[in-house]
Amino acid sequence: MNYRHAFHAGNHCDVLKHAALALILESLRTKDKPFTVLDTHAGRGLYDLDSPEAARSGEHRGGILRLGDDPAIPASLAPYLEAVRRQNPFGGQRWYPGSPMIVRDALRAGDSAKFCELHPEERAALDRLIGTDRRIRLYEGDGYQAVRAFLPPKERRGLVLIDPPFEEPGEFDRLAGAVADGVRRWASGAFMIWRPVKDEAGYQRCLAALSALGIGKTLVVELRIAPAARDRLTGSGLFIINPPFGLGPALAGMLAYLSDRLAMAPGGGWAVRETERGAVILDQKGGA
Repeated sequence: MNYRHAFHAGNHCDVLKHAALALILESLRTKDKPFTVLDTHAGRGLYDLDSPEAARSGEHRGGILRLGDDPAIPASLAPYLEAVRRQNPFGGQRWYPGSPMIVRDALRAGDSAKFCELHPEERAALDRLIGTDRRIRLYEGDGYQAVRAFLPPKERRGLVLIDPPFEEPGEFDRLAGAVADGVRRWASGAFMIWRPVKDEAGYQRCLAALSALGIGKTLVVELRIAPAARDRLTGSGLFIINPPFGLGPALAGMLAYLSDRLAMAPGGGWAVRETERGAVILDQKGGA
């Protein structure tokens, strides 16, 4: 594996993914019953935006650093921005939380999480960060295999976050197989899958395979900050199974703002499409 998220932490893809994650976690916390989270490609958990890697790419400057203290920020971004502020208690935006830290800070006493990370150095960094938190278990291994190993959980409520690096050929095919297996094992769980806007043929095969499962409710989300380009990633998306009530409209309002705020060039845009048992119940989009 050559992928290191330290070069990309806090970019426009992270803003989309982690803002949606924070909203889902907030929804899970509204009920007293415990929930669990399985993060299949966890990473190191916390990223230094002053590091040489972040300075070299500068991607966070077009992501989290663009949000700042704008009074026009929609309320749907508040849980995400609070998660970032929590890692910077003395102000500024030096430290950026990956999904494990956002999840950890959302867990209550009876909740739990499992974090999987294949790369030994990244997992060691995450292990040091999590410490002795007994609500959380860390595993070094393939994230797709974790879906089979750890589902269904004892809790009936929760989330599976699948966020692969997409650096290997056939990633969408592996993804489709893992998600299909996970849904069969845990039909009541929510699944959030992140994907880069590339390899559209692979993505369409993945969507077709998942559609054949007859899933009750799905939410497809996309944010593009510029037209497609060969030399850089200009968009990403989410495919969410069993989204919590109200997530679709919340994301639509958020993306209308982010599409404008994070735009790098004309020609980007956003889209949110929610379906239930094959019927479209929300279909909104816009350009930047």
